[in-house]
Amino acid sequence: MRGYLEQMNEKSWKIRWEIESPLASRLCFCYNTGMKVVFVAGYGPITTETKESAAFYRDSLGLSFQEEADGYFHTEELQGVKHFALWPLSQAAQSCFGVNEWPTDLPPPTSWLEFDVEDVAQASEELKAKGYTLLITAKKEPWGQTVTRLLSPEGILVGLTYTPSMRFHASEGQ
Repeated sequence: MRGYLEQMNEKSWKIRWEIESPLASRLCFCYNTGMKVVFVAGYGPITTETKESAAFYRDSLGLSFQEEADGYFHTEELQGVKHFALWPLSQAAQSCFGVNEWPTDLPPPTSWLEFDVEDVAQASEELKAKGYTLLITAKKEPWGQTVTRLLSPEGILVGLTYTPSMRFHASEGQ
């Protein structure tokens, strides 16, 4: 195994590790030294037919969800992800724009992905400097999470977050 630094731009470097083995001629593990992603805070499809989606994930795939009164289905029991949820599009619109309808001038997202980062404000500035349009910036949610949201080139609603409750659990090894 060998590691080396690769400069991405004047402020960003990647640490590249290469492993040679008979099974894999070359594996590469890269880490951007600019923004510090700590973990994936959550992922799930954004739904327009939430009951149909819930039936698929619950009945066909066997996932168990806690259902909130507003139609938000979620679980923290799925290994490999901190939070998996079926997020109604109206709630995503409410989170980003303060209204229940997604703006017609933006493509509606089909999924959401949140990365917990060390510093939401700094990560937001990095993305703005690279020309990305932020839908909300460092918004404090009622449950204590701070989030910046934007649409990825693929149409995923991406969140850069700081989630204290998940940090506490992560430090306990859960």
